[in-house]
Amino acid sequence: MEETISLKEIFEVLKKRILMILSITLGAAIVAAVVSYFLLTPTYESSSQFIVNQKQEDPATQYNAGDIQTNVQLINTYNIIIKSPAILDEVVEDLKLPYTSEELGDKINVTSADNSQVVTVTVTDEDPAVAVDIANATVEIFQKNIPEIMNVDNVSILTKAEVAEDPTPVAPNPILNIAIAIVLGIMVGVGLALLLEYLDSTVTTEEDIEKKIGLPVIGVISQVSDKDITEGKAGFQQQSRKGGFDGAQKTV
Repeated sequence: MEETISLKEIFEVLKKRILMILSITLGAAIVAAVVSYFLLTPTYESSSQFIVNQKQEDPATQYNAGDIQTNVQLINTYNIIIKSPAILDEVVEDLKLPYTSEELGDKINVTSADNSQVVTVTVTDEDPAVAVDIANATVEIFQKNIPEIMNVDNVSILTKAEVAEDPTPVAPNPILNIAIAIVLGIMVGVGLALLLEYLDSTVTTEEDIEKKIGLPVIGVISQVSDKDITEGKAGFQQQSRKGGFDGAQKTV
């Protein structure tokens, strides 16, 4: 026989185990807050931009669509070169960084908008000043070395990275982490409550008995507490005394 469960039954299960669900949710939020505020190291971002232009032999010659398209296609190549050891090894050496070129490459993100000649080099580091130095040094060294690497001279620096007066870390985001932890805590709590209810084989209702033995229930013995028994005896004794007194009167 296929078993079904109604929304009312689910609600009753959640109501019965609401304290467990709230405890798991609160615990997850507290753990996320502690990890975000005290255990994770804040990281900062800094960006520098350069633009790719086709060098013209004749200053009077105007740029055409073909020149711009060529520059846009070159950007994809530049994005790879700028994170190569040919550039990053020199950055590590100049700034005396405690990283290898591979480790430094993981801290650098190079992006460019579609059909744009502007390239943004973004560096993430635990020290905002170091992030600024890496971003500026990477772009400057790339601009210096690209003529030898590709025999071109078409890179101009647009903006240099600067240290803000009050830098704000980009990670971690405590509020977002706590919100995610609360959602996960609720999901885990609800799932655990339903699982415990499914695994609970205790017989508590008449329906449970019918499901277990396959026979209808024809009678139920109510649970009687000690208090009920005591009150019942007192009432019986009072009734017996009253009945005996009336009998004596009738006899006389």
